[in-house]
Amino acid sequence: MSNRLLSVTTGGLFASCLFLSSAWAHHGWEWAEAEQMELTGTVKSVAIIPPHPRLDVETPNDGVWRIELGNPSQTKRAGFVEGSAKVGDTITATGNRAKDHGEKRMKAVQITVNGKTYDIYPDRIRKAK
Repeated sequence: MSNRLLSVTTGGLFASCLFLSSAWAHHGWEWAEAEQMELTGTVKSVAIIPPHPRLDVETPNDGVWRIELGNPSQTKRAGFVEGSAKVGDTITATGNRAKDHGEKRMKAVQITVNGKTYDIYPDRIRKAK
């Protein structure tokens, strides 16, 4: 009986570690480039859902990009809530794009919609030189 308990406990611990490491990798910034870029386009969809609210934005020359915001609480604290952006709105996003350039994805630190700016990650916004 004790071997079975040890096996179950070890398996559970392993699964927990695996889950936590994948969650940490997802929520970190390692997947994104250090330099920031600006992207302007038209909102195709908005999803205010965990783990990260997101917008799909079509750019004039580069197709559709996935723009990830902060976690739902953080995004709400920045003032960006349901209805802040709608399909058809033009937005400008500043953020860090995926290191894998085959993936059109950005972690936004700031977005502007209809003249209103939302600082999603204020401490990460880099001013243009």
